[in-house]
Amino acid sequence: MSQKRRRRNVLELGHDAFLDIVANLVGILIILVVVLGSQSTAVIEEIKEHLQDESLTADSQYATDEQLAQLSRQAMRAASAQNDSIRFESLIKKYDADIDFKRRQRALIMDLLAEAQAAWEEKKQQLDQKATEAASRNSRFKVAQEKLEKLEGERKRLEDQPEPIVAVEHLPTPMAKTVFGDELHFRLKGNRLSVVPIDKLLDEIRSDFQRVAGSSRNGQMEAAVGPVRGYIARYRMDKNRGMVARGGQIQMATRIQLVGMSVEPLDEPHGKPIDQVLASGRELDIELAGRNPGATTITVWVYPDSFAAFRRLKEHLYARGFATAARPLPMDHLISGGPDGSRSNAQ
Repeated sequence: MSQKRRRRNVLELGHDAFLDIVANLVGILIILVVVLGSQSTAVIEEIKEHLQDESLTADSQYATDEQLAQLSRQAMRAASAQNDSIRFESLIKKYDADIDFKRRQRALIMDLLAEAQAAWEEKKQQLDQKATEAASRNSRFKVAQEKLEKLEGERKRLEDQPEPIVAVEHLPTPMAKTVFGDELHFRLKGNRLSVVPIDKLLDEIRSDFQRVAGSSRNGQMEAAVGPVRGYIARYRMDKNRGMVARGGQIQMATRIQLVGMSVEPLDEPHGKPIDQVLASGRELDIELAGRNPGATTITVWVYPDSFAAFRRLKEHLYARGFATAARPLPMDHLISGGPDGSRSNAQ
């Protein structure tokens, strides 16, 4: 209720005029009481002085009938004035009670008025919000309608145009042949090209074989070599001792065989963007320098996100006369190989 009363900022003119009239009446009554009281006091003082003067002139004489009558009249006036004062005080209390009642009644009316104004403002805000939403919907509808009209016009324009002739570029695809000569390996992933040094990694594996051959441990073992040009090779070898036929004789010998290997870069992403490689051509020139296009095959280990880049690379290598072999790999697979693996087929 205190919050509602604080919202009563302006008093209505009718309530103010009523309160002013009541306050003026109370003030007039108070002035009348004061005036009558002062007159009664003055009359009593005058009678006392008159009696004292008469007592001085006639020390032992009794009051006359006229003096007694005058005293009686003054006493009646004083009693009347006192009665009027009591009556005026009663009226003042009554008016005060009426003023207090009117004040409480006015406060209640103002609270009801404040609540009505708050309800009206809330309802007005709801109506304004609905009007705003309706205007926004109309605006979106007009924008969508304009876009639709524009698309309709574009569709009609395209329908009226003749169909364009699309030239499809293609590369000659001769019969694939199995690679037995010199082979250079690349990897395409994330549209980044990098050289995979498989031959050098195999050389390091062979050197590791010689180290393992001198140990007394047999069975399958796992090891890793590298890094070479940012790649490492993890491999498994099988070392066992058994009967081996040599020169028509059977004798005991130690055999070491590569079971399988996988090649992966140290960090991802690895390599240079294909756009940068094809734009400059220096990296490919360095890798292809001294290689015979007729005896060298380019094997590209390509991932699904780089098939378009592989086509561009193949066009570039074809222009230089190199045959290209594609080895697609799933995204989560590494470059791998082993004794039972297949060779690349180049075109």
